[in-house]
Amino acid sequence: MSKSIVRIGRQGKGVASAGVPGCKDRHTPLPEVDTRVELIQALIPIGLEAVNEVLQQEVCQLAGERYSRAGGVAGHARWGAQRGSVYLADHKVAITVPRVRDTHRGREVPLSAYQALQDPRRAEDASLRKVLKGLSCRDYEPCVDAVSETFGLSSSSLSRRFKRASGKKLAELAERELSGYDIVALFLDGKTFGDDAMVIALGVTLQGQKVVLGFVQTATENERVCSQFLRRLVDRGLNVEAGVLCVIDGAKGLRQAVNKVFGTKAAVQRCQWHKRENVVRYLPTSRQATFRRKLQRAYDQPTYGQAKRALKKVRAELNVLNQSAVASLDEGFEETLTLHRLGVFKELGRSFKTTNCIENLNSLIGNRTAKVDCWRNSEQKHRWLATAILDIEPRLRTVGGYRHLPRLRAALQSSLNRSGKAVA
Repeated sequence: MSKSIVRIGRQGKGVASAGVPGCKDRHTPLPEVDTRVELIQALIPIGLEAVNEVLQQEVCQLAGERYSRAGGVAGHARWGAQRGSVYLADHKVAITVPRVRDTHRGREVPLSAYQALQDPRRAEDASLRKVLKGLSCRDYEPCVDAVSETFGLSSSSLSRRFKRASGKKLAELAERELSGYDIVALFLDGKTFGDDAMVIALGVTLQGQKVVLGFVQTATENERVCSQFLRRLVDRGLNVEAGVLCVIDGAKGLRQAVNKVFGTKAAVQRCQWHKRENVVRYLPTSRQATFRRKLQRAYDQPTYGQAKRALKKVRAELNVLNQSAVASLDEGFEETLTLHRLGVFKELGRSFKTTNCIENLNSLIGNRTAKVDCWRNSEQKHRWLATAILDIEPRLRTVGGYRHLPRLRAALQSSLNRSGKAVA
């Protein structure tokens, strides 16, 4: 038992001791409780024995060895035992807990190791990760490590555990202070949850870090809801005074909300991929691939003048074939060329000419939430989305071309100072 703990401790935790210290080694200081707790919780097969050892060790240090009048803290005495429980990894385990009494003050002395082992946060976090990765509450019990003395592993208890943990994640995301982030670009897009859409705001800092700023539940991406959402982000500390590039897919409600809340501080880049696909959708299937390539080549031109001339040439060809396709191309035409006009398309076009950054985030969210067959209420949707976001966010890569983001900031400020208006 002790040798197993020492071997793992030397490799992973750095526990320096010749075995688990016994009662007779009262002068050896206890390691930090958190370190011992992490070590014990990693050893499920021998965890119950380890729990008993660490509790008895603390009792020895507080009250001395059994049947001895020496050692321990003056006035402290053993005081029997009682039933209790501790968490080992995902398991809640029933144990017998020794007790110590302070005879001078007439009260029980709490055992710090027992208090630490009763903390359910480690178990809740472990359960949350497993459920988020696809293990259903119903299938959870047969899949976890088997310890015959465990209890509380039913699907209902796991569901309650997941609700508590995911509720904390929702509060963490909703209350996040945004003033500490220097946001230079903002992606806005909706993610479908049942009959609703969750509009998500993904910010990009001047250093290229991707930060999820928040989300709002709405039936459609309408202007009123989106405006209130953006105002709440501003109230939480989002600062756009230095200018911000807003990348959207062309939804009119989002566009109007950006204009209403950010005004002249925002430049809007319409997603070129969405615009291209919207245009070719009006054409016969036999012509779609051809015009998809022509539009893509036009958008890939390095300068504003070159891109606009190439698009005008494609427009002239479309004018003969389909007037509806022309009308689709004309709608928001200039906003698809914002990066070109700012002079940063060559350096930042790969990352900001489309909504791919937030589409990738939505795809990763879908990997974690698609397993939910029935969305029962709004609170459930919010908890799952916040939990998925906070699980994904640390893994998001720095945006491509991030070294050129100061140049984007300078271009935005120059454009605003020059015209007093947002770049179309």
